[in-house]
Amino acid sequence: MQLAAIVVSLVLTVVGVALLARAIGQFLRYFKLGQPVPADSRTDNPYQRSVTLVREFLGHTRMNRWGIVGVAHWFVAIGFLTLPPTIITAYGQLFQADWTLPVIGGFLPYELYIEFIAAMTTLGIVTLMVIRLLNLPSRPGRKSRFAGSKMGQAYFVEYVIFTIGLAIYVLRGLEGALHHVDHFEAAYFASYPLVLAFKGLSVAALQNLVYLFAMIKLSTTMIWMITVSLNTNMGVAWHRFLAFPNIWFKRNATGETALGGLLPMTSGGEPIDFTDPGDDDVFGVSQVEQFSWKGLLDFSTCTECGRCQSQCPAWNTGKPLSPKLLIMSLRDHAHAKAPYLLAGGGKTMEGEEKASEEQLKDVPAAALAEAERPLIGTVEENGVIDPDVLWSCTTCGACVEQCPVDIEHVDHIVDMRRYQVMIESAFPSEAGTMLKNLEKKGNPWGLAKKQRLEWTKEVDFEIPVVGKDIEDLSEVDYLYWVGCAGALEDRAKKTTKAFAELLHIAGVKFAIMGGDEKCTGDSARRLGNEPLFQELGMENVAALNMAFGESLNEEGEVDESTKKPKSAKKIVATCPHCLNTLGNEYPQLGGDYEVIHHTQLLQHLVDEGKLIPVTPVEGIITYHDPCYLGRHNKIYTPPREIIGKVPGLRNEEMHRHKERGFCCGAGGARMWMEERIGKRINEERVDEALSLNPDIVSTACPFCLVMLTDSVNGKKSDGKAKESIQVVDVAQLLLESVKTPDPDDEPPTGAAETESEPEPAPVE
Repeated sequence: MQLAAIVVSLVLTVVGVALLARAIGQFLRYFKLGQPVPADSRTDNPYQRSVTLVREFLGHTRMNRWGIVGVAHWFVAIGFLTLPPTIITAYGQLFQADWTLPVIGGFLPYELYIEFIAAMTTLGIVTLMVIRLLNLPSRPGRKSRFAGSKMGQAYFVEYVIFTIGLAIYVLRGLEGALHHVDHFEAAYFASYPLVLAFKGLSVAALQNLVYLFAMIKLSTTMIWMITVSLNTNMGVAWHRFLAFPNIWFKRNATGETALGGLLPMTSGGEPIDFTDPGDDDVFGVSQVEQFSWKGLLDFSTCTECGRCQSQCPAWNTGKPLSPKLLIMSLRDHAHAKAPYLLAGGGKTMEGEEKASEEQLKDVPAAALAEAERPLIGTVEENGVIDPDVLWSCTTCGACVEQCPVDIEHVDHIVDMRRYQVMIESAFPSEAGTMLKNLEKKGNPWGLAKKQRLEWTKEVDFEIPVVGKDIEDLSEVDYLYWVGCAGALEDRAKKTTKAFAELLHIAGVKFAIMGGDEKCTGDSARRLGNEPLFQELGMENVAALNMAFGESLNEEGEVDESTKKPKSAKKIVATCPHCLNTLGNEYPQLGGDYEVIHHTQLLQHLVDEGKLIPVTPVEGIITYHDPCYLGRHNKIYTPPREIIGKVPGLRNEEMHRHKERGFCCGAGGARMWMEERIGKRINEERVDEALSLNPDIVSTACPFCLVMLTDSVNGKKSDGKAKESIQVVDVAQLLLESVKTPDPDDEPPTGAAETESEPEPAPVE
């Protein structure tokens, strides 16, 4: 028995280690296929990156949001990292049944640790196995986060861990029996029942069992190693290794998710100068090797857990996009194509083959076939990613927020969109109208710029305009960036007027731009039209810098002698998309401003006593978190604080809120596209809100306001919602409560008034 155990274990070990070394080499060559990233963008502040990695791993900061799943996975992960000494012990036991590790083998704290971690790892994997079985895709169907995952691979990994855990305990029990443990000892507190079970066996029998189970433990470990080494796209196994570099190389060294502003568009690791692009610049991604090496690392790290999928608004409303399946498709395609690329294959921008037939003669036929597949294409075209998948994304960030290994889904989706828009001109036709309006009129609706100031005529106080009523913004506390929707869309204009009136009541000095400003470019950038975003952004930055009193030199850059600190350039915005672009993306274009959301300023004014909610607004209210306010900019508290200060309101949270909030369907330029597949996202969100039977649905974003109002009005018409329900911005609620009612007027009975007839959405 002993000889057979030694031979089997050592042969499998040699094969396993050799294949693992080869697989690691394959990964290194594979990642080098990706494009470089801007210098220091992934390696800055190595100390902080290391702290972030330790914090995310030891704290399981994403996984622990999922309760028992996070706890169970923590013990499995800790066991994987800290139980290798038991492998060394098993090798020793092949040659000497009662062998233990030198020095620490009989050290009580070590033995206690092994007993505890092995027990918890085994219980943890059993828990995860049960959870997987209770959520089989065949049972709850599309709603299962495991739908589309490679379940066979997952079962293999789980049962391997379970088998190794049991083997550790059997060996511990045999060890205790061999050492004549005849009463309970702390060193065997978990395995003591097995010690008792083996107590009556002969020494020879115990030794043979040790050889057998040492072989089982080592063989299982090596079979796992061989299997994963032969399947480098087996994310459910490889994430155990790749998660560490993927987290370390994440976008933000301090640990924030890859949300907020998009990264500058690069080619060959250098930002593209859209005023004078290079002849060999690559715009967006049309081939998998055009992703950065971090993108390829992202794809390989995916563990197929489906947390992203479970939160995705597109997937939850019957659309073809699943962030998990998208990443899995890119991973499998990249790995299948890798032999072709490593042989020098690839296509030029003109579609010509880079390598000769001689160079490609040894490439497997499967890799050559994979290389012929278009990255974006329909099923009939044998595409890797269907166009409907690409255009279903709202860039809400739910996938990035939930991913336990920091995959940057939104960046990859936008990179693919960029090529489709800029090179192929292949995007939903309705979005073309929006782009033309932005190019010609500077706003998505195509309205004349003079209409940006029309709302100021509807308030009974003066609103200073920069360049007209005041010379520059040094005379006021804030620039109020009204935005396109706030100035031009009827429903959003109510928020604009309410906020302006609240600032007037509180005595806050503010001013607005004179109407020459343009759309910030949020929708254009997320659709994939980077040059248009750059054009709009640079014009706005120049106008803003001048408004803040900074002059430009001959090169069009800010004169250093007039440059002001960020703290002196304060902007408040009612639109989270404007907030995000001004605050997180305009620094890429030379505009560095302190940007806050109107709910943040209103909360501050309420706390200071400059705005005092006194008039009750009766009813049940539920608040919808805008994605670009919440997940992208982590602003969750101010709107709720304001609602909590309004007398008479009772706030009821929807099931999906804050970090798990559900999108309205307007982000990622989806505001301007038809929603032809599945259930409308805004309908899904409103159904969730109506399940609480609220009197008021509130939000803090003009896009959300439009989407939610459209759905509520439609349900009123169908008799599925009560006529009295209102959809309003938080600012409207606060204004109604701050204003003292006229004794001659009837007391308020609900939220701010809205027209009885539903208004059309800007584009449907």
